Amino acid sequence: MSTKILKVHPDDNVIVALTALRAGETVQYQDNYYLLTADIPAKHKFYTTDMQTGDKVIMYGTLVGKIQFPVKAGWLMTTDNLKHAAAPYHFKPYHYQWQAPDISKFEGLTFNGYHRKDGNVGTANYWLFIPTVFCENRNLDVIKEALHNELGYAVTEKYKSYTHQLVEAYQNGADTATMAAIPIALEPEVLKTKRLFKNIDGIKFLNHQGGCGGIRQDAAILSKLLAAYADHPNVAGVTLLSLGCQNLQVQDFLDDLKERNPSFDKKLYIFEQQQSQSEAQLITTAIRQTFEGLIEANQIERQPAPLSKLCIGVKCGGSDGFSGISANPAVGYCADLLVALGAKVLLAEFPELCGAEQDIIDRTKDEAAARKFMKLMSAYSQAAEHAGSGFHMNPSPGNIKDGLITDAIKSNGAAKKGGTSPIEDVLDYTEPALKAGLNLVCTPGNDVEATTGKAASGATLILFTTGLGTPTGNPVCPVIKISTNNALTAKMNDIIDINAGSIIAGEKTIEQMGEDILNYCIRAASGEVTPKSVLLNQDDFIPWKRGISL
Repeated sequence: MSTKILKVHPDDNVIVALTALRAGETVQYQDNYYLLTADIPAKHKFYTTDMQTGDKVIMYGTLVGKIQFPVKAGWLMTTDNLKHAAAPYHFKPYHYQWQAPDISKFEGLTFNGYHRKDGNVGTANYWLFIPTVFCENRNLDVIKEALHNELGYAVTEKYKSYTHQLVEAYQNGADTATMAAIPIALEPEVLKTKRLFKNIDGIKFLNHQGGCGGIRQDAAILSKLLAAYADHPNVAGVTLLSLGCQNLQVQDFLDDLKERNPSFDKKLYIFEQQQSQSEAQLITTAIRQTFEGLIEANQIERQPAPLSKLCIGVKCGGSDGFSGISANPAVGYCADLLVALGAKVLLAEFPELCGAEQDIIDRTKDEAAARKFMKLMSAYSQAAEHAGSGFHMNPSPGNIKDGLITDAIKSNGAAKKGGTSPIEDVLDYTEPALKAGLNLVCTPGNDVEATTGKAASGATLILFTTGLGTPTGNPVCPVIKISTNNALTAKMNDIIDINAGSIIAGEKTIEQMGEDILNYCIRAASGEVTPKSVLLNQDDFIPWKRGISL
């Protein structure tokens, strides 16, 4: 890879700056020379030819936008001179030929996971608290504070200690300079040693704003989502709190749970506040019975499992102009390795597949699944347009500032996370992934809504690439953060697990980085390394109401 510029696909008429380039500079790519007419920041693109109004701009080998007024070769691509455009798509019979990667380094390897009686294997062992309605959030908060502090799961301990030192310093007359020098006492890894139950990786709480009010369909889909989390392979047992009068009745949840898994046999404690004697009685009984459940769940120990038992979600957020050429393709290669090993991979974020639809359709083995994807994409797009928006409005200001000028550019780079394998199935929101191989899951592009949906479909680890940085995590599915560039890794090392910036620097190939990512997944799935989002209790959970969320 050139240390300065990159042409992603031979058919492209734009080139990516891998480092900042100056106006007046001449750069060479293969046998071609380009005189730059403006400064080209790293991650941004310049045009390779003169173009007229309406001309098509090609990147990743496909249409990503149309020129708004005449431009010259060497001009910087901007939101003024380029607007989103995506190629149309249609169904074509499946004729895709896939060349699987070499998996000889990974054949026969295992990870140490938590085996469930239904045959699934978890990468973690969590106890889960679920409210059927937002009215119970406060009770969950009270229980969380009690259990986290006493059982050793409260990462806030270091901040409490820090605040205590500030108070003491203030009371002793310290000035602001002295207080600024006070260090953080404990790191998350140290706090792990205080846990009472060595085989319980965490106690998680699904606070949400649903369950009543709104429309009944919102409560119905929330019920399916909560049932999916209760049934998740990383969950050992569940405590459910209900008010009693809400739209989402306990029986609705139980019906959805039975439909999802007729043989569900985990510990499930249910408490309804309107049937309790008092709030104190409700909370203390819930704590006591949960404690009894934790004692039993702590008896479960990690045991070897084949890599085919992994279910990996792939996600990007806080994306930049390097996402589609470093971290995402590397995750895509890891995804191909996993598919070749018989595992499941989940690719979601439908607004960020805009412009990549034809490639996805061509790779979908089953016609019904391909047409389901087309129907979901079309309905989603039309709903966004009906609301006065559209997929073209998906890129955030941060995305645009760092080189993702149109949604089609962002989407085609985002799709690289799914690799190149055939697509086995297409799932609507909360539907479980049942087929080995690459599965599509209908979710928004929104970071937390997407990770929430991936976990609902069964992801037991999530690979999350980022170019700008994000604290997103998930309550039951460990999220592994992969940086697209060296600068982000240096700046936000406390949240980044893997640095794919070495691809941009020319130090590693996409394939080498993909293998590194899979090796990290095996270690994380075995509990040998803990992703930083888990250490920091980044437990984000936002149900999708099926409204317009990009």
